[in-house]
Amino acid sequence: MSNPADPRPASLPTVDGALLGMALQSSYASELVGLHAPWNPTPATEPRLLALNAALAAELGWDVQALAGPDGLAVLSGQALPAGAQPIAQAYAGHQFGGFSPQLGDGRALLLGEVVDVNGQRRDIAFKGSGRTPFSRGGDGKAAVGPVLREYLMGEAMQALGIPTTRALAAVATGEQVFRERPLPGALLVRVASSHLRVGTFQFFASRRDTEKLTRLANYAIARHDPDLVGQADRYLSFFRSVAQRQAALIAQWMGVGFIHGVMNTDNMTISGETIDYGPCAFMDAYDPDTVFSSIDHSGRYAYANQPLIARWNLARLAEALLPLIDDDADKAIEQVSETIDAFPAMYQAQWLAVMRRKFGLAGNGNDTQDHQLAEDFLSLLHTHGVDFTQAFRSLANAVEADEGHAPALMALLPPDGRERMLAWLQRWLPQALQAAASPAEKATALRGANPLYIPRNHLVEEALEAASERGDLAPFERLLAVVQNPFEEQPGLGRYASPASAEQQAGYRTFCGT
Repeated sequence: MSNPADPRPASLPTVDGALLGMALQSSYASELVGLHAPWNPTPATEPRLLALNAALAAELGWDVQALAGPDGLAVLSGQALPAGAQPIAQAYAGHQFGGFSPQLGDGRALLLGEVVDVNGQRRDIAFKGSGRTPFSRGGDGKAAVGPVLREYLMGEAMQALGIPTTRALAAVATGEQVFRERPLPGALLVRVASSHLRVGTFQFFASRRDTEKLTRLANYAIARHDPDLVGQADRYLSFFRSVAQRQAALIAQWMGVGFIHGVMNTDNMTISGETIDYGPCAFMDAYDPDTVFSSIDHSGRYAYANQPLIARWNLARLAEALLPLIDDDADKAIEQVSETIDAFPAMYQAQWLAVMRRKFGLAGNGNDTQDHQLAEDFLSLLHTHGVDFTQAFRSLANAVEADEGHAPALMALLPPDGRERMLAWLQRWLPQALQAAASPAEKATALRGANPLYIPRNHLVEEALEAASERGDLAPFERLLAVVQNPFEEQPGLGRYASPASAEQQAGYRTFCGT
């Protein structure tokens, strides 16, 4: 896979990985020859470290101090490669807003290799914004400071919330300008993921009817993400079920914190069940299931409430790609995968109810219908009265501590005409919430541990990114990052980080892909 119009960047010097504590491997590059394009990053001209994730580096078993030094910066900026690295651009296709693109691929990203971390887990190390590749399709392959820092911030926020996610190891200023609507300072992200295998990866080879490569890809994915299935007769069907289960759990967790991905194309859905590609993503303030933030989602396809539906639609596309591997008889293969596709709504609802039970502090004693209705009624009240999603759930802890269930913190979020209905709801909820608790204080502690106080509020994210991009001031970003990395514990003096944007700030707020 190459494009003669895009000559490969020159070979790069290497750095002894031992100096950085690195032991890079390249299983994808070596085991899946023909499924990618070998390629080198374009070196940053004047690299400067914007952020280094010391905790993540430690998880990888890498020397944090060495990474921050000259050799580490050379590796993180694409000026040098760690020994053992075989950088590649991965091939994939994808449905983008419902339309199929047979060739997308890593247009501004490269997989450097993998590392087995201190917990024995294999994880990808990749660049984003490292220059043109054979898949760039006319783009410059670069990234700007704002989108790079957004992805860093969002990934760390999701990690702290306990939601599976790719993460940023580093954000590096390149010293160059990138040109979008106007010139912007350039940057490069170093991303860590369980893998970068996507639904679109399978679609790329299935759409070309290349069953040999599709089989190798599926076997690699199974060995990496579902090793218990290796060698099983029905491994491809079971693999599909496992992906569906991971996605059901992931989307339910998104819904539980008011997260809207914004661009759930099939090339942005991972096989691992991690959140990936934080482009036009955002968190809701006032609860509204029809919320859309992405400037390019004109029809609301990827609205908050549609995310479970889109996950199922994407899984159907994965099923189509896997059909030749599941059964030689196409009709039988369709029948088998259809069972999982048809079961996905119930699969998701079970995960969603589990998330809601934690957020409401319900024991889950088997009355699914009652618990589901209780959650839906609460959300309906929030929607009717435009109540902030995060604040409303957080205030439940105060409600169990309040005398006679008056819940002043919760009531303060509602207009007068909504308080009577909320009191009626509280009278239904409180006995159930306190049922298995030793004391109201114990239940309140559990609720605060399930409902964050701090999320990456959109107006604060924009404030931080503007300061970094326009003025080179990283202080707002660093403060916000520190807050969202500890989302459940109230910290003195941080009231503004727990408050939603004003109505004026929320009105018409839009996010952008950053490509």
